[in-house]
Amino acid sequence: MIITLKDGSSKEYAQPMSAYDIAADISEGLARMACAAEINGEVCDLRTIVDKDSTLNIFTFNDEEGKKTFWHTASHILAQAVKHIFPDAKCAIGPAIDNGFYYDFDMPSLSREDLDKIEAEMKKIVKEGSEVTAFTLPRAEAIKLMEEKDEPYKVELINDLPEDATISFYTMGDFTDLCAGPHLMNTKAVKFFKLTSSSGAYWRGNSDNKMLTRIYGTAFTKKADLEERLEFLENIKLRDHNKLGRELELFTTVDVIGQGLPLLMPKGVQIIQTLQRWIEDEEEKRGYVRTKTPLMAKSDLYKISGHWDHYKDGMFVLGDEEKDKEVFALRPMTCPFQYYVYKASQKSYRDLPIRYGETSTLFRNEDSGEMHGLTRVRQFTISEGHLIVRPDQMISEFKDCIALAQYCLQTLGVEEDVTYHLSKWDPENKEKYIGEPEVWEKTEQDIRNILNELNIPFTEDVGEAAFYGPKVDINAKNVYGKEDTMITIQWDALLAEQFDMYFINKDGEKERPYIIHRTSMGCYERTLAWLIEKYAGAFPTWLSPEQVRILPISEKHHEYANTVLAKLKAAGVRATIDERAEKIGYKIREARLNKLPYMLIIGANEEESGTVSVRKRGEDGDLGSMEADKFIADIVKEIADKVIN
Repeated sequence: MIITLKDGSSKEYAQPMSAYDIAADISEGLARMACAAEINGEVCDLRTIVDKDSTLNIFTFNDEEGKKTFWHTASHILAQAVKHIFPDAKCAIGPAIDNGFYYDFDMPSLSREDLDKIEAEMKKIVKEGSEVTAFTLPRAEAIKLMEEKDEPYKVELINDLPEDATISFYTMGDFTDLCAGPHLMNTKAVKFFKLTSSSGAYWRGNSDNKMLTRIYGTAFTKKADLEERLEFLENIKLRDHNKLGRELELFTTVDVIGQGLPLLMPKGVQIIQTLQRWIEDEEEKRGYVRTKTPLMAKSDLYKISGHWDHYKDGMFVLGDEEKDKEVFALRPMTCPFQYYVYKASQKSYRDLPIRYGETSTLFRNEDSGEMHGLTRVRQFTISEGHLIVRPDQMISEFKDCIALAQYCLQTLGVEEDVTYHLSKWDPENKEKYIGEPEVWEKTEQDIRNILNELNIPFTEDVGEAAFYGPKVDINAKNVYGKEDTMITIQWDALLAEQFDMYFINKDGEKERPYIIHRTSMGCYERTLAWLIEKYAGAFPTWLSPEQVRILPISEKHHEYANTVLAKLKAAGVRATIDERAEKIGYKIREARLNKLPYMLIIGANEEESGTVSVRKRGEDGDLGSMEADKFIADIVKEIADKVIN
């Protein structure tokens, strides 16, 4: 048989060979580093026998598939260690994920001390160096094996497999687990690992199911790489908005209020208010007119739009259709409302485009397992807009929406942190969408052409479109690497028909408009979370809830300090004064911990000369003495220019 390798070279063998043996024949070093193989395009174990002409690629830890195999094996070592220490724990699932792995168990929650004990047991397992072996069983025997081991979650998983599925297991030492693989040949390769945290997770991500205990970990082939990863994890804790936002008193959450319903505190509100005023003013400059629409509507509205059929599970419904005369729902978006603003009077082709903007409070019934800080919430506020345009205006207006989004990203200093996605329909699941295939294909191609013309790199995501049209999603990752959509621009050639929207064209006939659904900056809460993590709480001056703090050295300088404070406030600068009877060093340290852009220290010299001693955030922040009026003029300009510092 002839084996064609990744580089195009080939090997010839007279008898069947395992992928591992072929790797060893190529190079002993390659065999030592090998984690998995790809045979004829299918990722598989190194144990897999090759018995015919094939293409072969050997994956090491340097390859994505190699990492997944390495981390998947580490998750099984974790499960084995847990079963040794907590024999009553029930195993659920344990996949490889970005930068590591996790395993879910039905067991009580764990402390850091518990994780340390599990780590120590994992080290023993690795030191023993058990061979990892695979076998398959018929369905009945597979279920019997897992029932004998008292693993109900595994039994459930087997029952969910297709009748003709091959049910495979892996054994290492005294531990056997249901698993499709692939895995390493031996546990001894997983030398450098760390269990990073534990948390709760619903079985299968469904809040109706039992809450399990999830253990996260990471592992590497080199100690230095593990140490680098752990240092990175420590650093991102300093940026985690869920932690830092609370420490800086930007927001909080309360159990009795509810999950996904954060309370924005005065400092957090100040940032969002600054963002909102900026966005609304910018949209007005670009020809938007504002609406204010209800927070709820009858189910009739959502039945017309299609949301009732396609999105009802994601809505908060008030009432029961079988019992109540009228059923309402909190709005998940404002588009149906703004359509009726449009329909309130007849429109001519000369009236278009009409750009409606609204700072909208929306409600979405997110799964409780998905809730996280400010990034995934059930009530949020969004810079929402809907443009009603003639078909011949669609491409130009869509480009302008992208330009507005890019302006917002640039002003916030995050334009380099995003990726663009063309979110398409899934033609294999047509029941999820409205409209004919040719409409979808044309609109997707139009968006593709726009992105290419604007030289914007993008990926295409099947099945991520709205039910009424494709869209551009602008995404960013949080500090833990999870990607969230920050801004969306949707192409809608269908809903005008649903709502009988039209304009009178040049020929005096009724014609359907197109609609663009878009956000300029997206969800304010999610953007705040993004900015907390981007700047580690040290916001640019124009966004900082407190831009200047005046620190008088003693009480006798309070009068002059208050004079400076009054001037700052009159100039629109958000400033405070620290009049506490504390030493100046203590006041400076606290201001630094609060990540304030500027401190003004005032003593006898400053009072006599009408100056302030300026300290700016950062290592080289001592700017020395400056006339108070000069400092005020400088910071006012910095705020007006929205300088990123």
